[in-house]
Amino acid sequence: MSFYERHILPRFINCACGTKPIMKQREKVVPLASGTVLEIGIGTGHNLPFYDPSRVQKLIGLDPSGKSWELAAKRAAHLDFDLEFIGLPSERIPLDDDSVDTVLVTYSLCTIPDPISAMHGMARVLRPGGSLIFCEHGKAPDAAVRKWQDRVNPLWSSVLGGCNLNRDIPSLLTAAGFGIDHVESMYLPGTPRFAGFNVWGSARAS
Repeated sequence: MSFYERHILPRFINCACGTKPIMKQREKVVPLASGTVLEIGIGTGHNLPFYDPSRVQKLIGLDPSGKSWELAAKRAAHLDFDLEFIGLPSERIPLDDDSVDTVLVTYSLCTIPDPISAMHGMARVLRPGGSLIFCEHGKAPDAAVRKWQDRVNPLWSSVLGGCNLNRDIPSLLTAAGFGIDHVESMYLPGTPRFAGFNVWGSARAS
């Protein structure tokens, strides 16, 4: 891992993923998590303030970046539930089958190198009736915006740690065997349209 990936990229992503429009999105979905929760791509802990401690028994945060987790220390210091950090990529979930009630993934499916494999793992660890809660940016519905996404994506991905602008999140979920229970979408205000199309909701493993 390069110096940029270890020390600069985590701080840059911490700022980019903590803008007001994105935090508003987090506020919509994170409180829905309950029971034993697996957060995929916990990063610097932007979601931590939005968990409902009356609903969450334990949070397991999975992320390959130990440096990002160092930056999350202040956000994690005063939680009212147990928190465990696992420093592994999302394609490697070292948990038992049927062991979590909720999987939460926010602004991470864009970056995971093999999202289908990762989501198969998410489905494996979800208990029967458990829920995958997601909030992601991705492929826009407007052709003109998609054209710019495709143009910008190679450079964007190389600079931002493999983040992709143009992944079709609902299609990835269904391809991985999830049934979508609820989905909403919008362009985030104050964000460039090529990077600002958001989709969020919940799904269950089929």
